[in-house]
Amino acid sequence: MPTPTALLLLAAGASTRMGRPKQLLPYRGRTLLRHAAETAVASGCGPIVLVTGALNEALATEVAGLPIRTVHNPDWETGMASSIRAGLAAVQAAKPAAVVIMLSDQPLLTPELLRQLVQQQRQTQAPIVAAAYGDTLGVPAVFTETVFPELLKLQGQAGAGRLIASHGPAVERVDFPAGLLDVDTPAQYAALLREPDL
Repeated sequence: MPTPTALLLLAAGASTRMGRPKQLLPYRGRTLLRHAAETAVASGCGPIVLVTGALNEALATEVAGLPIRTVHNPDWETGMASSIRAGLAAVQAAKPAAVVIMLSDQPLLTPELLRQLVQQQRQTQAPIVAAAYGDTLGVPAVFTETVFPELLKLQGQAGAGRLIASHGPAVERVDFPAGLLDVDTPAQYAALLREPDL
């Protein structure tokens, strides 16, 4: 059996551009966070850790009944780097060979795409496999244990994107054109609600 691939679901932000907690916005009969959590579980990754910040209890309630551990990042206001560190610390005991980092505001993400990222990493042995959308290589992405020390060194607002960029051609890619739609603003949320059911 392959060494586990852990998954970090980052949902610590305060949704300042949205004006209300985007993690709790309704989407197809549930919240964006519940949708993301169910997608994470269906990917087959584990252990799965939800990293909360600005909201904790409300988000933990949203994933009740799912095999997900919730970790509160008290330093969430310092930026995404602290949430990545909190999530990695929570999965270290499982000694994962790799970790997937995903966000709660990419609602068109599918379990199949997450599995594709993991499978491509195992086939190519690349240190990072990232989703490609528009001109971006970003999350969701798989990071092997060889780059965990670099993830832990990220500071402030620096998310995984900076680390992905620093590895240049060593990064493998999986096309995810739907990744262009994330939910940061009311206009983006309205666009999401206009998306046809797949």
